Amino acid sequence: MNISFNLNRIKKEIPSNVLLVAVSKTKPSKDILIAYNAGHYHFGENKIQELVKKHNELPKEIKWHMIGHLQRNKVKYIAPFIHLIHSVDSLKLLNEINKQGQKNNRKINVLIQIDISNDLTKFGFSFNEINELFVSSNFEEFEYISVKGFMGMASFTNDKKLIRNQFINLSNLYEKFKKTHSLKFLSMGMSSDYLEAIECNSNIIRLGSNIFGKRS
Repeated sequence: MNISFNLNRIKKEIPSNVLLVAVSKTKPSKDILIAYNAGHYHFGENKIQELVKKHNELPKEIKWHMIGHLQRNKVKYIAPFIHLIHSVDSLKLLNEINKQGQKNNRKINVLIQIDISNDLTKFGFSFNEINELFVSSNFEEFEYISVKGFMGMASFTNDKKLIRNQFINLSNLYEKFKKTHSLKFLSMGMSSDYLEAIECNSNIIRLGSNIFGKRS
């Protein structure tokens, strides 16, 4: 697997405004270093222990993205350095991130995860919950959090029409609050559906196997 070649190929085929997060979960640090030396700096992990270990081992210029489900008692381990948390799925988690941001005297960038699929294994705010939250609050109480946008994961299906509709629904929500809440990022699209996500206004995609090869 030619990691550098894969990165360059994907970057050429996606618009310049789309941020590629290389999903490096389960991959060794040496593979990440190949991508880093090829000029890539944004990497995504979904397990806290693995994320912290790689942060300690690898160059500090790397910008780490937490893309997996995040438990509140694990926030403290990544609060000092995390670049962006994609998976904020509850008010309780927002409160904990804010508390850890205060302890580390830094604003922590987050995306609010929206449940756009019918998959019971996925997490996130419902559309009704986020509408109520954004109308009633502009997050002023969260002094140590910067809400940068939304993240969503489509259903695990081959039905491209269903996937596209789910992405469109989240894109419409993003557009609704984009100006009033200074949102910048819409994180949608993984290895199997990133082209559809980009068509639906995504400006962050999360790709793993396309870059590093299939996981064992």
